[in-house]
Amino acid sequence: MRILLINPNTSRAMTAKIADAARGVAGPDVRIDAVCPGVGAAAIESHTDEILAAAAVVELIAADRDGADPADAYVIACFGDPGLDAARELVEVPVLGIAEAAMHLAAVSGRHFGVVTTLSRTLGRAHDLVARYGMERACVSLAATGIPVLDLEDTESLAVETIARYGADAAAGGADVIVLGCAGMADLCAELTSRVGVPVVDGVAAAVGMASGMVRMGLGTSKRDEYATPPRGFVAGGIGGYDAPSRPVAGDPGVQDKRGVSLPQAVGGPGATSVAPGPPTASSPGVPVAAPAGATPPPQPADLGVYA
Repeated sequence: MRILLINPNTSRAMTAKIADAARGVAGPDVRIDAVCPGVGAAAIESHTDEILAAAAVVELIAADRDGADPADAYVIACFGDPGLDAARELVEVPVLGIAEAAMHLAAVSGRHFGVVTTLSRTLGRAHDLVARYGMERACVSLAATGIPVLDLEDTESLAVETIARYGADAAAGGADVIVLGCAGMADLCAELTSRVGVPVVDGVAAAVGMASGMVRMGLGTSKRDEYATPPRGFVAGGIGGYDAPSRPVAGDPGVQDKRGVSLPQAVGGPGATSVAPGPPTASSPGVPVAAPAGATPPPQPADLGVYA
């Protein structure tokens, strides 16, 4: 079984750390490959970052899906679950977001849980996800530590102390379980569980466990209605990466506006191109991250992402 773990930010150090955490809970028959985009948001700490992250998720899954060895399941390793719905449209196999997975397992582990995350500006999105996943009764607190995402690349004792303090406060306020609100906290789960005194759920581990279980059950993504394949199929290759036959271009014969007037060819001007962007080539820039011993990562479009 192969699971592709997608870190939607561009931090290779964080990608490698997340991959290590995922491999620590994966079964012996589960191969974990981890990838991050070559360009995009350095950290996902705003709505603008989330748009870039969602686009990266879609690109990376489409590229993997079209490769020689597509994954049996995908995990989106960002607590905002960016691009989750779009990703599920692209494939029939399981696609898990770490916030969704962590909240569901926390609700099984205890009656109430609290979320401890990074910056306060991300709390709005966390509230939205609690509501989306039907966890309003189970989630009793959402707390921001003020720790920027990239500070978690190399976690120091101060960060651990801060997260543990907020976790203990949540437990004192009625949380039976603590959910870590950032994939960059994945390596702290065991230590925080010991310090806080209640179960601590890391979404990366939760999503990998759920994804591997779904694969073994033969349970994938429903293709009925909402998650059916998009009417205009998507191929990897950046903005404009839709299948050409399904995406008319201004100026093509027969393409008209609402008045029946032929539209001009889209050449010249800001952002215009006379040829739709194609898929990346072997000459695209990018350097892969070293794969774990014994594992051979599948071919990847180097300008879309790097593997860990």
